[in-house]
Amino acid sequence: MSTDQANRRALVIPLLLGMVWPVLAQTRAQPKRKADADRLGMTCAEILKMSSTEWIAYFSDNTKTDLSSATVRAAAVYGTCYQARTDDLARALVRGGKGPPTARRTDFAAFEAALKNFTAKALVDADPPADSAKQALAALYQDQFRYQFYQEYEVGNGKQPNTRQTQLPAEKEAQPSRSSPTAPTAPEDTDQMTRAKNRFGELLGALPDDKLHELHGAFGEVLGLHPLDEPMRLAVYHYAIFLLEPSTGPSSYPPPF
Repeated sequence: MSTDQANRRALVIPLLLGMVWPVLAQTRAQPKRKADADRLGMTCAEILKMSSTEWIAYFSDNTKTDLSSATVRAAAVYGTCYQARTDDLARALVRGGKGPPTARRTDFAAFEAALKNFTAKALVDADPPADSAKQALAALYQDQFRYQFYQEYEVGNGKQPNTRQTQLPAEKEAQPSRSSPTAPTAPEDTDQMTRAKNRFGELLGALPDDKLHELHGAFGEVLGLHPLDEPMRLAVYHYAIFLLEPSTGPSSYPPPF
């Protein structure tokens, strides 16, 4: 290659890079701009002062968007803000020396993976299968577990939370019922956990055998393999019920935030 050719190439390459990089940067920035626009000029702190239900209704009213589309977009915004708050809490705990130890973080990561696996199966196996709005709410609903995990250490001043299991493994504690999924709960079953287990069993029992066994096994990996305190276990049952109940009617346990 001649000296002139080398010089021309040395000039052309930076020029091309200069033309391409702004395009790439603009492309990468688009999702952030869209997310910011969907906040409707509000900060995350302002959004999180509302419940997710209130925010979705507010978003739908102010964007004149149909409820299904509004749910998907608004849930994404709320989830981003909720996750950011959880990240802030996790960093604050680390700075204060109160964060969860490595073993607990590792186990919680495995719990989350099992929960996501159950969620993916439940959204497909539910009757009817979840639509896009239900999927968006499920993703948002799932964010509560990570926040609750770190919040235990915030409330506990850095002490190991009580994760003693007082229940049997999930395979034994939530037996599917072949009775009607709308069968009334017995009057004596006033305990929240008992009611939740019964409702979950009814929903499983209404499914075909192959789906029933698939979901029952996946749920067992969520609860049966990980040390969870009672509030977290109850929240998992509520979440599972939300996933399996039809989207056509009101949920027994809508997103709790």
